Order: sequence, then structure tokens, then C-alpha cells
Amino acid sequence: MNSADTPLSLDSLLTKIGREHGKSATAVNPPVHRASTFLFNTLDDFEAAAATPFDGPFYGRVGTPTTFAFEQAICKLEGGHRTIAAASGMAAISAALLAFLDRGDHVLVVDTVYEPVRRFCNRMLARLGIETTFYDPAVGADIGSLVRPETRVIYLESPGSGTFDIQDIPAIVEVARERGIRTIIDNTWATPVFLKPLSLGIDVSVQSATKYIVGHSDAMLGSVTATAETYDAVRQATQDLGAAAGSEECNLGLRGLRTLSVRLRQHEASALTLAKWLETRAEVARVLHPALSSFPGHEIWKRDFSGSCGLFAVELEPCDPQSVREMVNGLHHFGIGFSWGGYESLILPVHPEKTRQVMKWDGKGPVLRLHIGLEAVEDLQADLAEGLGKLRPA
Repeated sequence: MNSADTPLSLDSLLTKIGREHGKSATAVNPPVHRASTFLFNTLDDFEAAAATPFDGPFYGRVGTPTTFAFEQAICKLEGGHRTIAAASGMAAISAALLAFLDRGDHVLVVDTVYEPVRRFCNRMLARLGIETTFYDPAVGADIGSLVRPETRVIYLESPGSGTFDIQDIPAIVEVARERGIRTIIDNTWATPVFLKPLSLGIDVSVQSATKYIVGHSDAMLGSVTATAETYDAVRQATQDLGAAAGSEECNLGLRGLRTLSVRLRQHEASALTLAKWLETRAEVARVLHPALSSFPGHEIWKRDFSGSCGLFAVELEPCDPQSVREMVNGLHHFGIGFSWGGYESLILPVHPEKTRQVMKWDGKGPVLRLHIGLEAVEDLQADLAEGLGKLRPA
């Protein structure tokens, strides 16, 4: 039997984090605290709470007991100093960037970044007088050649959006630390189950908890996990932006955490089964999945990650564009829609040739992004086989 001091395995940890049991009976699931205003008995009590507003109930936008429970749970998984809940993944990313950037500063952002982040850099940061340089995800330690005296942040996303390029996180971190530059990474794809960015030296880990953390496609939620050195700056930025997470959403995030590990195991197994099968199909030029030995960044992925999720892409052989639309429209088990990470399978065309500014996309055929959900893998395979059969040569 484990003692109280014995580290828990992941599956056991997920059943307990974010739930503090008292001496008397308590609910298995923490109650949802819906509150904007908290009342205090005296001004002394109010002023004491105001001195440490993030350590207990003070004002709803700062947090409720439900918010704090979710933050504590994510922080435990990420291995950080503290976590801050945000209204969405994009709210978390925006706050993390603005925590360390000011007018006249420069930020390095990976060229395979989530498209809304590119838009935020090109619109909002540019308007604030902050310059962005996009860099090749394969740059590794050579990122030092892109650093300027005014560079304050390096932003990573590994795997990258759309084509799942893997970055050499430790090599980039080493350069950043030598130059006094902060590093931020989007850890949504791997979740803290499969990647611990802060243990690799990253300063701030952000997640769209909308995806695998919530896991049921029914809430918008983000998280920012910081080190002790970066927490104050990130907390101030999230507070100033005001994009606070709601109690209901944090409760749905806590609910999702309880089954995160078992869901990810199924997503991973089904996705790998289908990815390997797709590699055998004549209609497929290549499968873009970091856990496949054929993937260019596989060795780095294997070194830094402990698993993979259900999201990957396929490049088709050149074919008639209308037949691709017919394939996507005709699938029975794959929905057409944004986001991913829920229990349902999804499919969307992606266009890396239209978004990259540094990397020249070398693909010849259409690219489809797949999210493999929790349906029976044989049903998904049969569905894809029928769809691929509809493709016509270009």
C-alpha cells in the first residue's frame, strides 16, 4: 500500500488532484462555485484577502474555489510553480506573450505556429510596436543567429500545427538561457501527460484546455503554467487582460482530467493504427505523425515525449480537388469542424503552402488533418477506405 509520501502514478494522481479532502465527509467532485462577489464579515477580513487575492476567494474575475482547484490540478501535472486559468487557449497565449513583450521588443515565433497566434503577432503585436520573426522549426541551436539585442521571447510549438514538425526544445532553451530570453511553448498536443516542458527548461507552458483537458468539445478553457521566476509577470498580464475562465468551464476541465490518461491511451492507439494503415495506401503520399519512424523529427520526438495523441495529418497523392471534397463530405464517422481533442473524430483540409512565411512547403498533393476520436478503429478505417476510394487523379 502506498504511503502518503509515496509519489502517485499518473492514473492515480488524476483521480485526486484539484480535490482537497477535509477531515469530515466531502463530495467526490468539488462543487461549482458560481460567484462574482464574495462577502467578508469585516474590513479586516476584506483587506487580508485583498493582500493575497490569488490564494483564496476575493473577487470572481480573480478566481473562485472551482478556478483554484483546476489551476492546482494543472500545475501538479505540468510541474510548475503556479497555473493560471484563462478563458481560452488563445487568451492564455496572448497573456503569456504580453507578459514579457513591450514596445520596441522582438519575438521569435516558430513558422508552424497555430494560425491565430500568427494573426495575433501580425496584427496586435505589430500595432503595439513589437516585431515578430518567424523561424524554421528545425533551426535548433542555430536559432542564436536570429536573436537580436531586443529579442525578449522565443515561442515554440512542438509538434507544429498542420504538419506536426518537431522542435529541438533543449537546444533552443540553452540558447535562450544564455541570452536571457524567455521561452514559451504551446503544450496542447502532448498535454502534460506526454511532455513536461518546464522540466526541459521552458519558462512558460500554455495549453488550450478546450482540447484534451476538457475532452468533450463543450467548453472553452486555457491554462498558463509558469515558473517561480515568471509567475508574477504572467499573473499581471492575465489579470490586466481580464480574460478570466468561468467556474463552469473550470469544473468541466476538472471533470476531463479524471479520464485524461485513459482517453489519451485510446486516442494514441487508434491514431497509430490508422496512421500505419494509411502509410500502406496508394492514395497517400505521406503520413505526418511524429510517432512514426518515417517522420523526419521522430528521433527528437522519441527523446522528449512519452507518447502521442490522436491528431496527425496525411498528404494525399495529387488528385482532383473536387474528389477530395467529395471524400470529406461523404465520411460517416469524421465530423467537419474546428478544434480537436474531444471524443469525436474530425477531418479538415489544411493549407501549409498558404500560411508559412519561412518554410517552403514541399508537398504536391492536398493535406488533410485528422483527429482520431474514441470510435471503434475498424469503423474509422472502413470509413476512410471508402472515402479514399472516391479520389480521382488530378
